[in-house]
This record gives sequence, C-alpha cells and structure tokens, in this order.
Amino acid sequence: MLTAIVGVNWGDEGKGRMVDLLSDGVDIVARYQGGNNAGHTVVNERGKFILNLLPSGILRENTANVMGPGMVIDIEHLRHEMENLAGRGIAIGPEHLVISDRATICMPYHRELDGLEEDRLADKKFGSTRRGIAPVYADKYMKKALRMGDLLHTDGLKERLRDIVEWKNITLKGYGHSADADAVYDWLMSNGEGLQPYIKDASEYLNRAIDSGLSVMFEAQLGALRDIDYGIYPYTSSSNTLAAYAPIGAGVPGRRLDRVIGIMKAYSSCVGEGPFTCEFHGEEADRLREAGGEYGAATGRPRRVGGFDVVASRYGVRVQGATDIALTKLDVLAALPEIPVCTAYEVDGERTARFPSGGALERAKPVYEYLPGFQGADISGCRRFADLPSAAQRYVRYVEEAVSCRISYISVGAEREEYIRL
Repeated sequence: MLTAIVGVNWGDEGKGRMVDLLSDGVDIVARYQGGNNAGHTVVNERGKFILNLLPSGILRENTANVMGPGMVIDIEHLRHEMENLAGRGIAIGPEHLVISDRATICMPYHRELDGLEEDRLADKKFGSTRRGIAPVYADKYMKKALRMGDLLHTDGLKERLRDIVEWKNITLKGYGHSADADAVYDWLMSNGEGLQPYIKDASEYLNRAIDSGLSVMFEAQLGALRDIDYGIYPYTSSSNTLAAYAPIGAGVPGRRLDRVIGIMKAYSSCVGEGPFTCEFHGEEADRLREAGGEYGAATGRPRRVGGFDVVASRYGVRVQGATDIALTKLDVLAALPEIPVCTAYEVDGERTARFPSGGALERAKPVYEYLPGFQGADISGCRRFADLPSAAQRYVRYVEEAVSCRISYISVGAEREEYIRL
C-alpha cells in the first residue's frame, strides 16, 4: 500500500500529527520535498515534538524513514534535530533512517541570500522563513548545487565548491556580502561528519522494499496552495507539494499511489504573505488564533486565521487528487458561538465558486455564512461520530459535501488517540 499524506490548504493543517497517527503499522515513512522551512508537530506518550526535516515516522521504533531526492537538507539543522531527539531518548540509527544521496544540500550562503532578499524586498517580501529554501532550489535547477552523495565522495569536492562559491559571490556582492570557500568547506565537512552511514540510494531502497510487499507512507510538507506550480504564486514554496510528485520526490517515480489522504483544518490558517481571502482581523482573529494555538511550528510566527474556506479547500482537494480527508482541530470550533464558513469569493463585483489565480485572487473578497455552533462542548473524549454534538455532526457533513470528498478521520484533540475514524 502506497499512501500520501498531503496538505489541502496553505500548510500547517496537522500533517505531522496525522502521519504519526496513521503510520502505526506502516513500514516506511518518506519525505519527498521541501526542507526545514516548516514544522510538523507531533504529540505522543513521550511528549511534544517539532520536526522540521526528519519524517514524522521517526518517532516510531519499528518504522523506517526516508529523506528523498526531492528534499533540500540543511545538514547543520539535521544534525541538531537528530541530537535533540537522541537527548530525549530517541536514538536514530542507519537502519531507522535513509537519506537519499540525490537530495540537495542547503548551504550557509543559501540561508544568507534568503534573508538578504527578504530585507531588500521590505514590505513586498514573500514571507520566507529565511532558511535558504528558494535559493537552494534555484541552484539545484541551475545545476550549481551539492548533493548528499558528495559527502561520500570528497575527491575534488573542495575545488568544485570553490567554483560554485566564486559564482555565488557574484550575487552576494550585489548585497554587499561574500562567502569564503574555505569556511563553507569546513562547515560542510564538520556538519556532514557522521551522516555518511545514512546516505544511500533511496530509490533502490524503496523499490526493493515495495517489491517485497512493505507499505510506504509519503509525507508532504506545506499544502496545495503553496505548490510552486499550482499554489498562490509567487507566495509559494519552491517545491512541488502535491501528492502526484510524491513517488518522484521520494525516489520511486514509476510507482502509483493507492491512497491520498488530504489533511484539512476545520477552519483556515496561513503562515506567510500572499492572498488569504477568508482572513479574519481584530478580535475575531485573536479569539480563533488563541483557541487553536495558531503559531508557526518552525518560526513561532502568529498564523493568519479565518473561517473554513470552501473555495480554496475544494480546489486543494482536486489538485491533490485526495481520496479521503482527515479533518483536524474540530475541537477548536467549540470556542466560537457560531461556525464561520467562506462559501464563495467576490471578484470585481461578481460572485464565484472557482479558485482564481494571479491578480484576480489578490482582489477576491470573502462571502461568509455562519452555521450553528457547539460552543463550550468538550469533544476530546468522543471516539464515535455519534458521540459528537449534533451541530458538530452537521458541520462535518456540510464540509464533506462542500469539498466533494469523504471525511475518514476527525481530530478532536491534540493527543494521538483523540480522533474519530469514520
């Protein structure tokens, strides 16, 4: 069974929590794109964990994990993440983690360029996490990047890096900065030390595992609306966040997915810049943000929030090719007297149910309706759909019909066991 866990909206939908839940019994969890520019929060019996690079299956002793060729990896951040887990009693051996030799290394000058460009853009910034993601993906496609496999074969690496840094300094000097090739090489060697046993041919590893009947869960970062091609460009990530890319980015491009589980909040949230049509402001936003604890796992930034966006969610479900939906944070809505739903957009005076792009999306205004709520109800103990308050049941069925996809899981709390399976 090949299953993809993907975000339907702007990211931060709760994918880490659902991967942790649904990976029980899964043999391999594979990340297939992105880097440390987003965080997956997992709460289990050992405590609360925020993972930026490592797949969420890393917290299960009997689950192997793969960091695929579609990823960009800051090896300094990865080393700290592995050390932090080890400090909490979670040892990660080469039998537990495979890092693709084709994954791209995110270098210090990528981080530096990311921050310098955001500063230059000022109030026109993209809302980058300043972790070097756009610059490293740009270099990947310029064919001027290093890959994890280069840490296994260092002959001539210093000279190659020197040529890349010389080229990179042409850009850096435009900002009044420069990189030192020797210092970058030392960073590469010191942070790459100890990672070599994990670096393997992920494609061969995964294909062999699938041929032997093992199950694989592909874990996405961010959501459909941050996809470089189908998202709210240019306010997107720099990778393909869609399920269709999962086999490619993980290392098994010839395989087909059996199931795509789209993760979707019971309301909307967004980190970063760009159009967010359903956005709340003022007290309404503050109440929802505090109720849901809406602060970025990777950055700590307050997330923008709004009611459930039917238009954006229906689009996200379609481009993800979702076969099932996991609806997260339904319990948060118990803080509201009514449930806000953005049912349509108004663009240039016309109402539309289609998710627009470009300038039309920038000009879109929300059309809101309010559904009966279940304020004050504690639903964290509900384990059957019938246990939910009637208003909560009606809301779930409303969302299911609105996005034209079956809801198979409902999160009713942050703990691993606090969910309903339909």
